[in-house]
Amino acid sequence: MTDTPRQRLDKRRVRRTFDRAAASYDQAAVLQREVCTRLLERLTWIRLSPGRVLDAGAGTGQGVRDLRRRYRGARVVALDLSPAMLRAAARSAGWWRRPALVCGDVEDLPFADAGFDLVFSSLAVQWCNDLERALAEFRRVLAPGGLLMFTTLGPDTLVELRRAWAAVDGRPHVSDFVDMHDIGDALVRSGFADPVMDTERMTLTYGDVRGLMGDLKAIGATNAAQGRGRGLTGPARLRAVEAAYEGFRDGAGRLPATYEVIYGHAWAPQAPAPKRPQRVIPIQRAP
Repeated sequence: MTDTPRQRLDKRRVRRTFDRAAASYDQAAVLQREVCTRLLERLTWIRLSPGRVLDAGAGTGQGVRDLRRRYRGARVVALDLSPAMLRAAARSAGWWRRPALVCGDVEDLPFADAGFDLVFSSLAVQWCNDLERALAEFRRVLAPGGLLMFTTLGPDTLVELRRAWAAVDGRPHVSDFVDMHDIGDALVRSGFADPVMDTERMTLTYGDVRGLMGDLKAIGATNAAQGRGRGLTGPARLRAVEAAYEGFRDGAGRLPATYEVIYGHAWAPQAPAPKRPQRVIPIQRAP
């Protein structure tokens, strides 16, 4: 991994913001929907007949719906940190053959070893404090010969917004993201075989900065860094950010919001995964 420490995320805040965004997510998640669709399309070129599938970071259930159609005989489990997102996924799935819904963290998966043949995860692991721990958990729950398919975001994501805020103050306003090559190295260290990584840049455009910020809030992608400012953003500072962002306006009069999308897949070797260390809880003797 890189030597520069990443900002740690407040996981309780992450859960709360996604809970609040569950009702507005589908309307605003244009990029997230497209990235998930492209990741699902990549499964077409991989010969796999999984009996047990985990969608890790299922959100409102787009991946779950397609995975159930694609692998009709498989048992599909939807996991998400946000209970409200899982409720939205349940509603979208309908009453027939509703998927199993599990509220949990990808950094500490509540599943037995080797329980899945496919782990699918679209734009979820960037919300981890310890990416390598999350990858090790994916490796642990995959059966020998199982497949991990995932997307995440790279360091150039929202670079315009990051630079605009940097011109105003030194506090974190945009999450840190891990470089593609570091993720590939982490996959190998986590016990995966034959990792394949690639990246593409996708750009959304807006008439003004407030439109971008409104979309980020609507999908729950707000600032959750532990070192973030705790107060509301005042009008003067917001105007300063808007002025700094104006330097990125393109020839068509639009403001770009760049996303560096990283795609990855890797296989679980035939050898069993390393066992997760068991936590030892001390037993106090009665007086």
